[in-house]
Amino acid sequence: MNEDKVIRIGGGQGFWGDSPDAAIDMVKNGNLNYMACDYLAELTMSILQKQKNKDPKAGFAKDFINLFEMIGREAFEKNVKIISNAGGVNVEEAVKQIEYVSKKNYMKDFKIGYVLGDDLKDELLGLMEEGYEFINSDNGRKLEEIKDSILNANVYFGREPIIECLEEGADIVITGRAADSALFLSPLMHEFKWSNDDYDNIARGIIVGHLLECGGQASGGNFDYAWRDVPDMDNLGFPIAEVTKNKTFITKTSTTGGLITEQSLKEQLLYEIHDPANYITPDIVADISKVSLKEIEKNKVEVKNIKGKTPPEKLKLSIGYHAGYKVETFLNFVWPDAYEKAKFASEIIIKKMKRKNLKYDDIRIDFIGLNALLLDVANMDEDLVKNMNEVVMRIAIRTQTKDEAKKLIPEISPLQLNGPQGASFFGGRSRIQDVIGLWPTLIPRDMVKLSSNVLEVK
Repeated sequence: MNEDKVIRIGGGQGFWGDSPDAAIDMVKNGNLNYMACDYLAELTMSILQKQKNKDPKAGFAKDFINLFEMIGREAFEKNVKIISNAGGVNVEEAVKQIEYVSKKNYMKDFKIGYVLGDDLKDELLGLMEEGYEFINSDNGRKLEEIKDSILNANVYFGREPIIECLEEGADIVITGRAADSALFLSPLMHEFKWSNDDYDNIARGIIVGHLLECGGQASGGNFDYAWRDVPDMDNLGFPIAEVTKNKTFITKTSTTGGLITEQSLKEQLLYEIHDPANYITPDIVADISKVSLKEIEKNKVEVKNIKGKTPPEKLKLSIGYHAGYKVETFLNFVWPDAYEKAKFASEIIIKKMKRKNLKYDDIRIDFIGLNALLLDVANMDEDLVKNMNEVVMRIAIRTQTKDEAKKLIPEISPLQLNGPQGASFFGGRSRIQDVIGLWPTLIPRDMVKLSSNVLEVK
């Protein structure tokens, strides 16, 4: 193997709805070999499934198609391969859209790889009849309880089918619910030919993915340590990994703002890591308990000492289901005594709901601007509370029926005149919305049948 070989992978998107600016810059100025774009989360999958239920041609991240229209031809000409889970719950339709854009841009011989098989919704009832209970990992309940309310069921899968697409010459690979980090691990395993038992290198690839998968969160966005020191955040660059046979560096383009420092990477490194010694992914259990980061030059940090352990025997299956209805509504109160008046108004609402015999599964009252985020640890000093300029009262309820949810809607706006002084109503009348619940469970690997496919644009 070439000791000097360097593979550069950019983290082009952090979520569905993220800015495309950094991805465009990466393709133009990043000297990339690959760019991976993460679009999915548990809630995203259920939202996409609802869209597909209404329109069979929907159900994928259309943002990605817009991005591909802007960068696809240039990436193809520069041999920058793109990997993304933007296929959501309708990979085949996403592929059709990519094919259309490729033909429109005269990208002859462009190869579109795609992965199918992560959608298990239609198989669940049959598997339950065979005795699989799909126990909820959070509360131990059996899936039987909500089987009539299931929206989607998608398994988190790893590298194998993505690598197969790359080995068949794919210029782009589109997946459904591939694990975020697998989008980045796959090209590294493909390029460096790591074996399936090379656990430390596989873990290294997974942590590359973990550092890049949230886009700007590793390069100065959402930066708690020193957010005031982030340069040119209006032109925030996203992180790029430089990987060799033995070394891993994180950097960014020189044409963008933001920063890559030990501190920015430490925050991302610990993000969503429950146990640093046992970070579970479909591909490996990674151990970052002894990881070290060292800034070797401005905006370039080396990452060392990542270890890997045996992959898990089962895969995570994320099931979304209809969990009732919700209404969320707001009322703003102004100084003086903004909090006292807002709290009093909330008490009026609760009394009215009791008289109407409201049946709810959950009710939440927040005071935005005071303790909606900090809850019990918010500063409730008497002088501070007394002198709040304004406080927004937020009430949200979750019910099993729309009729129950409707009971709250007409009670808010009248409080402008029928409640404490200084209220203002905004945003219009509230709407009843569906509530999507998450049912996390595990599934044996051999129950998941994934397929890799490649379509060539003529």
